[in-house]
Amino acid sequence: MATSSERSPPPFPDSEDQELESEEVGNHEDSDDGDDMFPNAVSKHTHERQSDKLVATHAGPLSENYVEEPTDIFTEEAVATATSHSSSKTNGGSSKRDDIFAEATVELSLDSPRNDRRKQEVAKPSVSAPALSAPASATSAQTSSLKELEEEEQEDTFEINISITNPEKVGDGMNAYMAYKVSTQTTLTMFRNKTFTVRRRFSDFLGLYEKLSDKHSQSGFIVPPPPEKSIVGMTKVKVGKEDPSSAEFVERRRAALERYLQRIVCHPSLLQDPDVREFLERDELPRAVGTQALSGAGIMKMINKATDAVSKMTIKMNESDVWFEEKLQEVESEDLHLKKLHAMVDSLVNHRKELSQNTAGFAKSVAMLGSSEDNTALSRALSQLAEVEDKMDGLHQEQASCDSFSLAELLADYIRLLASVRSSFDQRIKAWQRWQDAQNALQRKREAEAKLLWANKPDKLQQAKDEIAEWEAKVTQYERDFDRVSATVRKEVLRFEKEKARDFKKQIMKYLESLLQSQQQLIKYWEAFLPEAKAIA
Repeated sequence: MATSSERSPPPFPDSEDQELESEEVGNHEDSDDGDDMFPNAVSKHTHERQSDKLVATHAGPLSENYVEEPTDIFTEEAVATATSHSSSKTNGGSSKRDDIFAEATVELSLDSPRNDRRKQEVAKPSVSAPALSAPASATSAQTSSLKELEEEEQEDTFEINISITNPEKVGDGMNAYMAYKVSTQTTLTMFRNKTFTVRRRFSDFLGLYEKLSDKHSQSGFIVPPPPEKSIVGMTKVKVGKEDPSSAEFVERRRAALERYLQRIVCHPSLLQDPDVREFLERDELPRAVGTQALSGAGIMKMINKATDAVSKMTIKMNESDVWFEEKLQEVESEDLHLKKLHAMVDSLVNHRKELSQNTAGFAKSVAMLGSSEDNTALSRALSQLAEVEDKMDGLHQEQASCDSFSLAELLADYIRLLASVRSSFDQRIKAWQRWQDAQNALQRKREAEAKLLWANKPDKLQQAKDEIAEWEAKVTQYERDFDRVSATVRKEVLRFEKEKARDFKKQIMKYLESLLQSQQQLIKYWEAFLPEAKAIA
């Protein structure tokens, strides 16, 4: 039985028999091969050729009625002779009938099985050709996938804008939750209105992800994940403790939920899902169950994740496609680097916050020193310096916030997205495993049938044949599923890489612009303070 990587095309029926028959005809017949194999092409001149042969037997080469006996139309000499007769017109030595036969000989010779076999032998690649052409084929496949993706994006162009605003606390105590206003503007005809607004809580977003993941992840689609839960941050909001960290947490979650919905509606397949339309349009949604970490469904999810982790450790897939192997290595390496970069950006944000606090303390100390100074010019200069440092404190806070929202949140989003990408690769491995299990089961059924035949038990033979037919259908179906999931994963990864490059470019440009504005503002502050410093007597 063939394994997963040993796929061979079905043999062409009777191809070898036809070649053997053509060789036997060529060995036993001389010039009548063309008459036997191509009767339609030569049937018009059969009577004339027979009469010419009778005349030629009684005439020599110099005789007026002598006609040259046609040679084997399947030989290279006949092809060359026929070509010369058809390309160059004679000066009356040959009749018009000879030219017609020359052209017919050329046509028949080019279509002969013997010459086709020679061409195949000449064009047969060497043993190392597949190894050399593998990277080229992978590159051409990736290029074609990119072209198909671009064509699909051009076809799927649509306008839909989603914004999340006005986070509002509903309820009191530990039963309180945050409700967000989800506003949608679109020109798509699948929605009832062009503009609509609903209010959703955080568990509704989690419930939407669970529904989409259950329906689309098994097919190899990359479902964007929502932001993670934060028990500490939400507890501060529930108990009513108002501080800058609580406000920052709410704003960070609002922005993350907005990006989450935007990624979903930008995916052509996910946008068509009825659960997405219901989430955006329906006024009231049923309470999402199983989204709490300590619920029964949450515990079952943890058990299933642990089981999947063990399965991935035990299953070893014989990867036949180099593209998937390289992409999986790239995803794992990128995930590691993104986590390191995210940790460094968090450290940078904390450093800017500490710098802001220290700058504020320095400004207060300078202001106190200026108020106690007797020298008027020096006192005024110190007061101006304190104001500059106070403004610098605001700049450091803005820059820390920009570092957090422009870089740290972007990196956190793509760390979660890479987990979804790895999940799509895992679904492909599961599809391959189903296919292999079906092949092994089919092999066992065939072995059982062979044992029944050997034991001469015809009463159970029909049941064994039915089971073999059933498992053959399963093997075919699982192989198709594996190919379909592989194509979907390839397409999804290319889409992910394209969106990632676009998002990173957008955020990096935004980050650089904020840095440039901050530095320009800082220069203006110091240039305005410089005359005061020079005026100190």
